Amino acid sequence: MNTHMSTNTDITIHQTFLPHTDPEASLAFYRDALGFEVQLDVGQGDMRWITVGPAGQPDTSIVLTPLGADPGVTDAERRTVAEMMAKGTYAAVILGAKDLEATFERVQASGAEVMQEPVDQPYGFRDCAFRDPAGNTVRIKQL
Repeated sequence: MNTHMSTNTDITIHQTFLPHTDPEASLAFYRDALGFEVQLDVGQGDMRWITVGPAGQPDTSIVLTPLGADPGVTDAERRTVAEMMAKGTYAAVILGAKDLEATFERVQASGAEVMQEPVDQPYGFRDCAFRDPAGNTVRIKQL
């Protein structure tokens, strides 16, 4: 009986979702500061779904979604999520960069909120952290 999993898998990470509270501010952060390409921008006003991703990697993206757009979310749940986002405790993503220092300098120069300057972590890698305009934590690790 084979009890171990095969290490050859055809599953990849295609999309992840992060909430936004201001589509234009989120575009300025993800497109202009991080340098991501806009793959899709649908909807209007604050009800926009914006798909962004690294240049040349069309199969990997982040979908920036309107806060509480799901009709199954109650007003009380929306308020709780908004409070958590404001504290920066709701959602996070970890990105990777070949040149962490240059990436940090570029993103910081854009006016993005710095949570942590580049530092060697005890768990084995060097990273920095920003908050996006909606309060999501965006960590960038040295590849």
